[in-house]
Amino acid sequence: MTETRTALVTGAAGFIGYFTCLRLLKDGFRVIGIDSLSDYYDPELKRRRQQALLQHQSFSVVNEPIETPGLLADLFAKHTPDIVVHLAAQAGVRYSIDNPRSYLESNLVGTFELLEAARWNPPRHMLLASTSSAYGANTEMPYRETMKADHQMSFYAATKKATEAMAHSYAHLYDLPVTMFRFFTVYGPWGRPDMALFKFTKAMLNGEAIDVYNNGEMMRDFTYVDDLVEAVRRLIDAPPIRVDRPQDVDANDSLSPVAPWRIVNIGNSQPVQLGDMIAAIEEALGIKAERNLMPMQPGDVPATWADAELLQSLTGYVPRTDIREGVSRFVTWYRDYYRT
Repeated sequence: MTETRTALVTGAAGFIGYFTCLRLLKDGFRVIGIDSLSDYYDPELKRRRQQALLQHQSFSVVNEPIETPGLLADLFAKHTPDIVVHLAAQAGVRYSIDNPRSYLESNLVGTFELLEAARWNPPRHMLLASTSSAYGANTEMPYRETMKADHQMSFYAATKKATEAMAHSYAHLYDLPVTMFRFFTVYGPWGRPDMALFKFTKAMLNGEAIDVYNNGEMMRDFTYVDDLVEAVRRLIDAPPIRVDRPQDVDANDSLSPVAPWRIVNIGNSQPVQLGDMIAAIEEALGIKAERNLMPMQPGDVPATWADAELLQSLTGYVPRTDIREGVSRFVTWYRDYYRT
């Protein structure tokens, strides 16, 4: 008989969390979800995702903030999860300028509560979401996991980089296998309304101009959500192992010399000009965008580009969905969801 593994997924009603839960349920996991259904963006979108997940008998959910003292400790003690995928976080670069305390509470305190819970009921593998924003002011491209990342440009990025360090200390002290994955501009159906693809599509359908920052001189390593989830699913079965000697760590591997902990990029490895993404929306909608060119926003970076060689060496997989195909799928979903 095949063992049924239990996965605990934080941020389960979020964009990435929703698709991650669906994949784990499809693969036979019992999934315990946690989500606060915060109002950072339309909670109805989150509720609709959660309602779809609740159609599965193997899914259950707790709707509370992860930073609630003792919440995660109780869930770990009750369910003893084999796998943890930590996706709950206050997201968004620009919002972190206006409301930094929400990032402190969700990203730092919430991750602390998670690590403390795991300390007493250790899972087989913990996978924690970080971000390409952690690379900060680095200008050498593509970004490799072994690069120094010391100059974050937003408080959001700073909190995510801090969670990497926090998780490393717990991995070292308590022998917790931890994979930090840095993802790159994830998009797709059920995506976040604060992201450019969603905002541009909505504005164009409403006959409004779109705000294009840095006068359009932006490049992003757009990563389709199914590709991200496939990578996470494969990484689940590739937990880091503590090495006996620091010199045993390959120069291209981000594996810690003192802990079962590593960072892995998840990106398409094909940076796309913002103008090309807009052109893909125009093609999918059959509408020409009116562009409102604007200066760079504080905290933003002009380009991101992932080196995905480590992901490939660990899992045999590299994201490949073309931007035109991915945008077309999003637009199809958007039209259906909003009945436009």
